[in-house]
Amino acid sequence: MADTQQVDAKAERKVARLAKQISAFSKEHGGAEGQLAYIGDRGTRIVLVGEDGGWGDLVAPSYEIAEKAVEKSGITVHEEFDGEFAAKVRTGPYEWTRMAGIQVGGPSNG
Repeated sequence: MADTQQVDAKAERKVARLAKQISAFSKEHGGAEGQLAYIGDRGTRIVLVGEDGGWGDLVAPSYEIAEKAVEKSGITVHEEFDGEFAAKVRTGPYEWTRMAGIQVGGPSNG
């Protein structure tokens, strides 16, 4: 029983830490919305999009922890990353350069 309590306490600390990070992102970007994406053994990706178009992500060790963290932070969570939600993301020159570099085999050296 002590092992279960230790695991639960550790999970609750992780939930609290993630919720605090999500809330800080939301505050910095005038509000935020999110989407959860299971990424296999690595856990669940929490994609965040701010009202100002800024974006970022966090990784939770499990889907359950990710769900609890976004619930605790109070943000709106979308089922999918599409439509109006995806249109809120604002990218700059850095992202376009990175995406172009990835498409053609890496960044140019010249």
